[in-house]
Amino acid sequence: MTTSSTSSTTATAGVGGGAHAGGVAMTPILFILGSCISLQFGAALATQLFPAIGSWGTTALRLGLAAAVLIVIVRPKVHRFTRQQWLGVAAFGVAVGGMNGAFYASIDRIPLGTAVAIEFLGPLVLSALLSTRRTDLLWVLLALGGVSLFGFESLTGAASLDVLGVIFALVAAVFWALYVLASAHVGRIVPGQDGLAVAMLIGALVVLPLGAPGAVAGIAEPRLLLIALGTALLASVLPYTLELSALRRLPRHVFGIMLSLEPVVALFAGVLLLSQEITPLRVAAAVLVVVASAGVTLTARARPAGEPQPIDEAPGWELPTPTHATLTGEMPILTEDDLREDGDASTR
Repeated sequence: MTTSSTSSTTATAGVGGGAHAGGVAMTPILFILGSCISLQFGAALATQLFPAIGSWGTTALRLGLAAAVLIVIVRPKVHRFTRQQWLGVAAFGVAVGGMNGAFYASIDRIPLGTAVAIEFLGPLVLSALLSTRRTDLLWVLLALGGVSLFGFESLTGAASLDVLGVIFALVAAVFWALYVLASAHVGRIVPGQDGLAVAMLIGALVVLPLGAPGAVAGIAEPRLLLIALGTALLASVLPYTLELSALRRLPRHVFGIMLSLEPVVALFAGVLLLSQEITPLRVAAAVLVVVASAGVTLTARARPAGEPQPIDEAPGWELPTPTHATLTGEMPILTEDDLREDGDASTR
Protein backbone atom coordinates (compact mmCIF):
# COMPACT_ATOMS: atom_id res chain seq x y z
CA MET A 1 0.00 0.00 0.00
CA THR A 2 2.98 2.28 0.21
CA THR A 3 3.61 4.53 -2.72
CA SER A 4 5.30 7.87 -2.99
CA SER A 5 1.91 9.57 -3.07
CA THR A 6 0.85 7.97 0.19
CA SER A 7 4.09 8.78 1.93
CA SER A 8 4.07 12.39 0.78
CA THR A 9 0.51 13.00 1.82
CA THR A 10 0.32 11.05 5.04
CA ALA A 11 3.75 11.73 6.46
CA THR A 12 3.45 15.49 6.08
CA ALA A 13 -0.23 16.03 6.56
CA GLY A 14 -1.43 16.63 10.05
CA VAL A 15 -5.10 16.37 9.25
CA GLY A 16 -6.60 14.87 12.37
CA GLY A 17 -3.11 13.80 13.33
CA GLY A 18 -2.46 15.85 16.43
CA ALA A 19 1.11 16.12 17.70
CA HIS A 20 3.93 14.85 15.51
CA ALA A 21 7.00 12.82 16.31
CA GLY A 22 9.64 12.90 13.61
CA GLY A 23 7.07 13.99 11.04
CA VAL A 24 4.62 11.20 11.88
CA ALA A 25 1.21 12.03 13.34
CA MET A 26 0.71 10.64 16.84
CA THR A 27 -3.07 10.21 16.68
CA PRO A 28 -3.06 7.40 14.08
CA ILE A 29 -0.28 5.68 16.02
CA LEU A 30 -2.53 5.77 19.07
CA PHE A 31 -5.30 4.35 16.89
CA ILE A 32 -3.10 1.35 16.07
CA LEU A 33 -2.15 0.82 19.71
CA GLY A 34 -5.84 1.05 20.61
CA SER A 35 -6.57 -1.55 17.96
CA CYS A 36 -3.89 -3.86 19.41
CA ILE A 37 -5.40 -3.58 22.86
CA SER A 38 -8.95 -4.03 21.58
CA LEU A 39 -7.98 -7.12 19.61
CA GLN A 40 -6.35 -8.73 22.63
CA PHE A 41 -9.33 -7.95 24.84
CA GLY A 42 -11.47 -9.61 22.19
CA ALA A 43 -9.24 -12.69 22.16
CA ALA A 44 -9.29 -12.83 25.96
CA LEU A 45 -13.06 -12.50 25.95
CA ALA A 46 -13.31 -15.30 23.38
CA THR A 47 -11.44 -17.65 25.72
CA GLN A 48 -14.25 -17.18 28.24
CA LEU A 49 -16.50 -19.02 25.79
CA PHE A 50 -14.17 -21.99 25.36
CA PRO A 51 -15.18 -23.91 28.52
CA ALA A 52 -18.87 -23.70 27.56
CA ILE A 53 -18.88 -24.09 23.76
CA GLY A 54 -15.28 -24.93 22.84
CA SER A 55 -12.88 -23.08 20.57
CA TRP A 56 -14.49 -24.41 17.39
CA GLY A 57 -17.96 -23.52 18.62
CA THR A 58 -16.71 -20.03 19.39
CA THR A 59 -15.23 -19.74 15.91
CA ALA A 60 -18.39 -20.96 14.21
CA LEU A 61 -20.57 -18.62 16.25
CA ARG A 62 -18.37 -15.57 15.62
CA LEU A 63 -18.04 -16.19 11.91
CA GLY A 64 -21.74 -16.98 11.60
CA LEU A 65 -22.73 -13.75 13.35
CA ALA A 66 -20.27 -11.73 11.30
CA ALA A 67 -21.47 -13.32 8.06
CA ALA A 68 -25.11 -12.63 8.90
CA VAL A 69 -24.41 -8.96 9.63
CA LEU A 70 -22.28 -8.51 6.52
CA ILE A 71 -24.79 -10.20 4.22
CA VAL A 72 -27.62 -8.01 5.52
CA ILE A 73 -25.54 -4.85 5.08
CA VAL A 74 -23.73 -5.69 1.83
CA ARG A 75 -26.42 -7.79 0.13
CA PRO A 76 -23.90 -9.51 -2.14
CA LYS A 77 -25.02 -10.04 -5.74
CA VAL A 78 -23.98 -13.68 -5.88
CA HIS A 79 -26.09 -14.34 -8.99
CA ARG A 80 -23.60 -12.19 -10.90
CA PHE A 81 -20.54 -14.11 -9.74
CA THR A 82 -18.55 -15.78 -12.49
CA ARG A 83 -16.86 -19.15 -12.09
CA GLN A 84 -13.53 -17.39 -11.47
CA GLN A 85 -15.08 -15.20 -8.79
CA TRP A 86 -16.72 -18.15 -7.06
CA LEU A 87 -13.42 -20.05 -7.00
CA GLY A 88 -11.61 -17.02 -5.59
CA VAL A 89 -14.25 -16.37 -2.93
CA ALA A 90 -14.37 -20.07 -1.99
CA ALA A 91 -10.58 -20.12 -1.46
CA PHE A 92 -10.90 -16.91 0.55
CA GLY A 93 -13.62 -18.46 2.72
CA VAL A 94 -11.57 -21.60 3.40
CA ALA A 95 -8.66 -19.38 4.46
CA VAL A 96 -10.95 -17.38 6.76
CA GLY A 97 -12.38 -20.46 8.42
CA GLY A 98 -9.07 -22.27 8.73
CA MET A 99 -7.26 -19.23 10.12
CA ASN A 100 -9.92 -18.47 12.70
CA GLY A 101 -10.47 -22.05 13.78
CA ALA A 102 -6.79 -22.92 14.10
CA PHE A 103 -5.94 -19.68 15.92
CA TYR A 104 -8.71 -20.10 18.50
CA ALA A 105 -7.80 -23.77 18.92
CA SER A 106 -4.20 -22.72 19.59
CA ILE A 107 -5.00 -20.08 22.24
CA ASP A 108 -7.19 -22.68 23.94
CA ARG A 109 -4.00 -24.66 24.57
CA ILE A 110 -1.02 -22.27 24.62
CA PRO A 111 -0.49 -18.68 25.83
CA LEU A 112 -1.89 -15.90 23.65
CA GLY A 113 1.49 -14.22 23.09
CA THR A 114 3.10 -17.49 22.04
CA ALA A 115 0.31 -18.26 19.57
CA VAL A 116 0.48 -14.81 17.96
CA ALA A 117 4.29 -14.94 17.68
CA ILE A 118 4.13 -18.33 15.96
CA GLU A 119 1.30 -17.21 13.69
CA PHE A 120 3.34 -14.24 12.49
CA LEU A 121 5.60 -16.74 10.72
CA GLY A 122 2.89 -17.06 8.05
CA PRO A 123 3.08 -13.59 6.48
CA LEU A 124 6.82 -13.36 7.19
CA VAL A 125 7.60 -16.54 5.25
CA LEU A 126 5.21 -15.42 2.51
CA SER A 127 7.09 -12.15 2.18
CA ALA A 128 10.36 -14.05 1.80
CA LEU A 129 8.90 -16.41 -0.80
CA LEU A 130 7.57 -13.52 -2.89
CA SER A 131 10.83 -11.62 -2.72
CA THR A 132 14.27 -12.15 -4.18
CA ARG A 133 15.95 -10.07 -1.46
CA ARG A 134 18.28 -12.12 0.70
CA THR A 135 17.57 -9.84 3.63
CA ASP A 136 13.98 -11.09 3.73
CA LEU A 137 15.23 -14.64 4.23
CA LEU A 138 17.48 -13.43 7.03
CA TRP A 139 14.51 -11.77 8.73
CA VAL A 140 12.54 -15.01 8.51
CA LEU A 141 15.46 -16.95 9.98
CA LEU A 142 15.57 -14.43 12.82
CA ALA A 143 11.86 -14.96 13.46
CA LEU A 144 12.33 -18.74 13.35
CA GLY A 145 15.12 -18.35 15.88
CA GLY A 146 12.79 -16.40 18.12
CA VAL A 147 9.99 -18.95 17.85
CA SER A 148 12.49 -21.77 18.52
CA LEU A 149 13.03 -20.24 21.95
CA PHE A 150 9.53 -21.41 22.88
CA GLY A 151 10.59 -24.96 22.04
CA PHE A 152 13.85 -24.60 23.94
CA GLU A 153 11.95 -23.36 26.97
CA SER A 154 9.61 -26.31 26.78
CA LEU A 155 12.44 -28.86 26.33
CA THR A 156 14.35 -27.51 29.31
CA GLY A 157 11.25 -27.79 31.46
CA ALA A 158 11.16 -24.06 32.25
CA ALA A 159 7.60 -23.89 30.91
CA SER A 160 5.93 -26.68 28.96
CA LEU A 161 3.91 -26.01 25.82
CA ASP A 162 1.05 -28.11 24.53
CA VAL A 163 2.33 -29.66 21.29
CA LEU A 164 -1.12 -29.68 19.70
CA GLY A 165 -1.50 -26.00 20.52
CA VAL A 166 1.78 -25.22 18.75
CA ILE A 167 0.68 -27.25 15.73
CA PHE A 168 -2.61 -25.33 15.57
CA ALA A 169 -0.66 -22.04 15.71
CA LEU A 170 1.51 -23.19 12.81
CA VAL A 171 -1.60 -24.19 10.86
CA ALA A 172 -3.04 -20.74 11.57
CA ALA A 173 0.19 -19.22 10.23
CA VAL A 174 -0.22 -21.12 6.97
CA PHE A 175 -3.84 -20.05 6.65
CA TRP A 176 -2.89 -16.43 7.44
CA ALA A 177 -0.46 -16.47 4.52
CA LEU A 178 -3.16 -17.97 2.30
CA TYR A 179 -5.58 -15.35 3.61
CA VAL A 180 -3.28 -12.52 2.51
CA LEU A 181 -3.09 -13.92 -1.01
CA ALA A 182 -6.77 -14.88 -1.28
CA SER A 183 -8.03 -11.59 0.11
CA ALA A 184 -5.87 -9.56 -2.26
CA HIS A 185 -7.03 -11.71 -5.20
CA VAL A 186 -10.72 -11.42 -4.32
CA GLY A 187 -10.34 -7.69 -3.80
CA ARG A 188 -9.25 -7.41 -7.43
CA ILE A 189 -11.88 -9.62 -9.07
CA VAL A 190 -14.99 -9.01 -6.92
CA PRO A 191 -16.37 -5.47 -6.57
CA GLY A 192 -17.07 -3.89 -3.19
CA GLN A 193 -17.43 -6.08 -0.11
CA ASP A 194 -19.44 -8.83 -1.81
CA GLY A 195 -16.49 -11.21 -1.75
CA LEU A 196 -15.80 -10.66 1.95
CA ALA A 197 -19.45 -11.19 2.93
CA VAL A 198 -19.74 -14.48 1.05
CA ALA A 199 -16.29 -15.63 2.21
CA MET A 200 -17.31 -15.09 5.83
CA LEU A 201 -20.31 -17.36 5.30
CA ILE A 202 -18.13 -19.99 3.64
CA GLY A 203 -15.64 -19.69 6.50
CA ALA A 204 -18.43 -20.34 9.02
CA LEU A 205 -19.53 -23.40 7.03
CA VAL A 206 -15.93 -24.69 6.93
CA VAL A 207 -15.68 -24.85 10.74
CA LEU A 208 -19.33 -25.80 11.29
CA PRO A 209 -18.74 -29.59 11.31
CA LEU A 210 -16.49 -29.17 14.36
CA GLY A 211 -18.26 -26.21 15.93
CA ALA A 212 -21.97 -26.83 15.34
CA PRO A 213 -22.84 -28.24 18.80
CA GLY A 214 -21.04 -25.41 20.58
CA ALA A 215 -22.50 -22.73 18.30
CA VAL A 216 -26.04 -24.01 18.90
CA ALA A 217 -25.42 -23.98 22.65
CA GLY A 218 -24.12 -20.43 22.41
CA ILE A 219 -27.17 -19.22 20.52
CA ALA A 220 -29.49 -20.88 23.03
CA GLU A 221 -27.80 -19.17 26.01
CA PRO A 222 -28.27 -15.37 26.04
CA ARG A 223 -25.20 -14.79 28.22
CA LEU A 224 -22.93 -16.71 25.86
CA LEU A 225 -24.45 -14.98 22.85
CA LEU A 226 -23.77 -11.61 24.45
CA ILE A 227 -20.12 -12.54 25.06
CA ALA A 228 -19.83 -13.64 21.43
CA LEU A 229 -21.22 -10.30 20.27
CA GLY A 230 -18.76 -8.51 22.57
CA THR A 231 -15.93 -10.53 21.09
CA ALA A 232 -17.01 -9.56 17.58
CA LEU A 233 -17.08 -5.90 18.58
CA LEU A 234 -13.68 -5.87 20.28
CA ALA A 235 -11.88 -8.15 17.85
CA SER A 236 -13.46 -6.90 14.65
CA VAL A 237 -15.50 -3.71 14.53
CA LEU A 238 -13.28 -1.51 16.71
CA PRO A 239 -9.96 -2.65 15.18
CA TYR A 240 -11.45 -2.19 11.70
CA THR A 241 -12.48 1.39 12.49
CA LEU A 242 -9.24 2.38 14.19
CA GLU A 243 -6.95 0.79 11.63
CA LEU A 244 -8.79 2.16 8.62
CA SER A 245 -8.44 5.63 10.12
CA ALA A 246 -4.73 5.05 10.79
CA LEU A 247 -4.08 3.69 7.30
CA ARG A 248 -5.46 6.88 5.77
CA ARG A 249 -2.97 8.97 7.75
CA LEU A 250 0.22 6.91 7.94
CA PRO A 251 2.74 5.66 5.38
CA ARG A 252 2.56 1.89 5.02
CA HIS A 253 6.01 1.29 6.51
CA VAL A 254 5.05 3.14 9.72
CA PHE A 255 1.79 1.21 9.93
CA GLY A 256 3.63 -2.07 9.32
CA ILE A 257 6.18 -1.37 12.04
CA MET A 258 3.42 -0.59 14.53
CA LEU A 259 1.63 -3.77 13.50
CA SER A 260 4.84 -5.68 14.18
CA LEU A 261 4.42 -4.93 17.88
CA GLU A 262 1.47 -7.32 18.02
CA PRO A 263 3.35 -10.33 19.49
CA VAL A 264 4.61 -8.21 22.40
CA VAL A 265 1.16 -6.72 22.99
CA ALA A 266 -0.33 -10.21 22.91
CA LEU A 267 2.29 -11.46 25.37
CA PHE A 268 1.48 -8.82 27.94
CA ALA A 269 -2.25 -9.08 27.27
CA GLY A 270 -2.05 -12.75 28.17
CA VAL A 271 -0.37 -11.83 31.44
CA LEU A 272 -2.74 -9.00 32.35
CA LEU A 273 -6.03 -10.39 31.05
CA LEU A 274 -5.60 -14.15 31.37
CA SER A 275 -3.02 -14.42 34.16
CA GLN A 276 -0.67 -16.31 31.85
CA GLU A 277 2.95 -16.78 32.82
CA ILE A 278 5.66 -14.54 31.40
CA THR A 279 9.27 -15.71 31.18
CA PRO A 280 12.51 -14.13 29.88
CA LEU A 281 12.64 -16.58 26.97
CA ARG A 282 9.09 -15.73 25.91
CA VAL A 283 9.89 -12.04 26.00
CA ALA A 284 13.06 -12.64 23.96
CA ALA A 285 11.13 -14.75 21.44
CA ALA A 286 8.44 -12.09 21.00
CA VAL A 287 11.06 -9.35 20.61
CA LEU A 288 12.91 -11.31 17.89
CA VAL A 289 9.66 -11.84 15.97
CA VAL A 290 8.87 -8.13 16.30
CA VAL A 291 12.33 -7.17 15.02
CA ALA A 292 11.98 -9.58 12.09
CA SER A 293 8.53 -8.29 11.17
CA ALA A 294 9.67 -4.67 11.39
CA GLY A 295 12.75 -5.54 9.34
CA VAL A 296 10.68 -7.07 6.54
CA THR A 297 8.50 -3.96 6.53
CA LEU A 298 11.45 -1.58 6.33
CA THR A 299 13.34 -3.47 3.61
CA ALA A 300 10.16 -3.75 1.55
CA ARG A 301 9.85 0.03 1.25
CA ALA A 302 11.95 0.22 -1.91
CA ARG A 303 11.38 -2.71 -4.26
CA PRO A 304 14.15 -3.01 -6.87
CA ALA A 305 12.88 -2.11 -10.34
CA GLY A 306 13.96 -5.44 -11.81
CA GLU A 307 12.55 -7.67 -9.05
CA PRO A 308 10.40 -10.48 -10.48
CA GLN A 309 6.65 -10.31 -9.94
CA PRO A 310 4.37 -13.25 -9.11
CA ILE A 311 3.33 -15.00 -12.33
CA ASP A 312 -0.34 -13.99 -12.19
CA GLU A 313 0.27 -10.37 -11.18
CA ALA A 314 0.73 -7.24 -13.23
CA PRO A 315 4.01 -5.28 -13.00
CA GLY A 316 4.15 -3.04 -9.97
CA TRP A 317 2.09 -5.43 -7.84
CA GLU A 318 2.92 -5.23 -4.15
CA LEU A 319 1.75 -7.54 -1.39
CA PRO A 320 -0.76 -5.52 0.66
CA THR A 321 -0.28 -5.06 4.38
CA PRO A 322 -2.48 -7.34 6.52
CA THR A 323 -4.17 -5.54 9.40
CA HIS A 324 -4.87 -6.88 12.86
CA ALA A 325 -8.47 -7.59 11.93
CA THR A 326 -7.29 -10.05 9.30
CA LEU A 327 -6.58 -12.38 12.21
CA THR A 328 -10.32 -12.72 12.70
CA GLY A 329 -11.23 -12.54 9.04
CA GLU A 330 -13.46 -9.52 9.51
CA MET A 331 -11.47 -7.08 7.42
CA PRO A 332 -10.26 -7.45 3.83
CA ILE A 333 -6.74 -6.56 2.79
CA LEU A 334 -6.74 -2.88 1.85
CA THR A 335 -4.91 -1.74 -1.25
CA GLU A 336 -3.64 1.73 -2.05
CA ASP A 337 -6.54 2.26 -4.46
CA ASP A 338 -9.01 1.29 -1.70
CA LEU A 339 -7.60 3.90 0.63
CA ARG A 340 -7.61 6.59 -2.03
CA GLU A 341 -11.23 5.82 -2.92
CA ASP A 342 -12.26 5.89 0.75
CA GLY A 343 -10.41 9.15 1.23
CA ASP A 344 -12.02 10.72 -1.82
CA ALA A 345 -15.45 9.59 -0.69
CA SER A 346 -14.96 11.06 2.78
CA THR A 347 -14.09 14.47 1.33
CA ARG A 348 -17.11 14.71 -0.93
